[in-house]
Amino acid sequence: MSIGIKNRSVGATAMNAHSSRSHSLFQITVERSELGADGKQHIRVGKLNMVDLAGSERIAKTNAQGERLKEAAKINLSLSSLCHVISSLTDPKATHIPYRDSKLTRLLQDSLGGNTKTVMIANVGPADYNYDETMNTLRYAARAKNIQNKPRINEDPKDALLREYQEELAKLREQLAQLNSGADPEEVMRGYGVMGNIEQREKTVFVEDKAKM
Repeated sequence: MSIGIKNRSVGATAMNAHSSRSHSLFQITVERSELGADGKQHIRVGKLNMVDLAGSERIAKTNAQGERLKEAAKINLSLSSLCHVISSLTDPKATHIPYRDSKLTRLLQDSLGGNTKTVMIANVGPADYNYDETMNTLRYAARAKNIQNKPRINEDPKDALLREYQEELAKLREQLAQLNSGADPEEVMRGYGVMGNIEQREKTVFVEDKAKM
């Protein structure tokens, strides 16, 4: 992290004496090995991305020139690409997510629309002079808030299948214990959703038979 901070470009503009002239991404990958029910070691992998985005700029306010102007153009372009990705992720009709439009969105692909939990903090200023920028930031954050990810455990498919079988076996043992204690079989099956599945299958068979007739 220290090396990254030293390499990060920082410069003065008319609005900020220490303006970030680049985005910053710090990535940590963690692997965990644990003993499974089968007596073997199983690996789980997790990744943490910590991102500091450079703020969008209006050239008229920052008076950026020369190298600072080029930096501002690149910053605004990558933030615009990020905005397009967020808009696509929240649009149910979107058929393509433009992750490859910038290096930033490519690096953050699995943090935005993948198997992840993501928190975005939007920074705004209280001055009425920055009203337009504040409103744009809030709209940006409102769109990002609508992204719905479905995080799951990163594990080998065989381990996931084994875990599902173990959970199913535990349910069956619990059902058997209830039946042995004298519980009503139908109530036990209905409690675990079994009766609903059986009734649904019976309806399906009835419809199929009726169609054949």
